[in-house]
Amino acid sequence: MKLGDYFKRIQYTGNVKPDLATLTAIHRGHLLHIPYENLDIHRDCPVTTDGEQIYEKIVKRHRGGWCFEMNGLLAWVLQEIGFNVTMLSSFVGREKTEPTPAGVGDHLILRVELDQPYLADVGFGNGIFEPIPLSEGSFQQGFLTYKLAQENNRWWFTNQIYGGPGFDFDLKSHQLSDFAGQSTRLQTSPESGFVKTTVCMRFTPDGGMFILRGAVLRRITAEGAHDQTIDSRADYERVLNEYFDLKLLDVDAIWEKVWARHQAWVKSNG
Repeated sequence: MKLGDYFKRIQYTGNVKPDLATLTAIHRGHLLHIPYENLDIHRDCPVTTDGEQIYEKIVKRHRGGWCFEMNGLLAWVLQEIGFNVTMLSSFVGREKTEPTPAGVGDHLILRVELDQPYLADVGFGNGIFEPIPLSEGSFQQGFLTYKLAQENNRWWFTNQIYGGPGFDFDLKSHQLSDFAGQSTRLQTSPESGFVKTTVCMRFTPDGGMFILRGAVLRRITAEGAHDQTIDSRADYERVLNEYFDLKLLDVDAIWEKVWARHQAWVKSNG
């Protein structure tokens, strides 16, 4: 595991020191060059919480990952540089009126201590593009707005308008291995959204993003969201390559599942 190889992966050539400028540049570079994706679940390849295996997959094999992989890797990178990093557990899409579940949450995020604490998260796919202060308020990044609020000893993150649900969390410290049970559940349970649908997400330099959910490609820009159905295996492979920098050898097997689910979805929706 070498920092230099990770920096090549995200095309980072700036300073390497534990300050806000470095944190912000690495956070942006990670999201620009490493896609959020769950394709291994649909390739029948187990997804791990082992740091070395995550590094091998994302850095060496030029793949992406989901929150446990993406933020697990970023935590290692930042700690190697000298940042003070804490892994935090969060729950996605929970209502404030619901009781807080016991145990570790279904989303890993990072707290980074600088002049003040910052929230870093490269593992939400359509969440923040840059770290935000861990303080109450609204945060504008490009044309997207995010919010943080504190209530009853918990923090509540409200995602941008195109991003779906946010998450809530406390400040208890965790290790990557603590999330192994949730990782297994989310990639095996028939009720898990990750099992039901393939997803790839990647930011663009203007702060917009591409989202490929099943067979539907969504482009989010300052003008709004535009959806396009990908209706052939060739176009699906082209989209993976062109928009997400993913080159897979077994596209056929994934595409068959994607298209069958899409047709079933179209049929069920009239």
